[in-house]
Amino acid sequence: MEHSNPPGNDKATPEEFAAWLRDQLERRGYDLRPRGGGQTRFATDSGIGTGTISRMLNAKQGAQDIRVLELLATALGLQLSEVLVAAGILSRDELAAVQHQGPRPGGPLTPEQAAAEMGINDPDDVEMFVSTTEFLRRRRAKNHERRIAEN
Repeated sequence: MEHSNPPGNDKATPEEFAAWLRDQLERRGYDLRPRGGGQTRFATDSGIGTGTISRMLNAKQGAQDIRVLELLATALGLQLSEVLVAAGILSRDELAAVQHQGPRPGGPLTPEQAAAEMGINDPDDVEMFVSTTEFLRRRRAKNHERRIAEN
């Protein structure tokens, strides 16, 4: 995918995210034509507000809220990581770097250290990255507790 970002930034733009989301919804049968009802139906199916969906589809707003991105991933049946890349939160290279790191001497990185190592330096992006990792940790712990209770 060719990006319209400045050189050296291969993250998806809001316009690219809008095109990706439109494609995802149309492939799943949501009619996005005016008066097609697809946005309203997807809002109901996903739990995301119709205004938020409209802004994302019209590239008026990129998706930055982790709760919205998780609802989107769940509703589309996709991994959250794929949605994070599509939304421009992470580049494919950043995702691959995180997924393929070996053990580190001295223990695991903090989310802030991981962001710095991946070149995420903008304070808003660091905050989003930290929020995402904290959310995923809580969800993993909750899922682990649920599995223990089921056994």
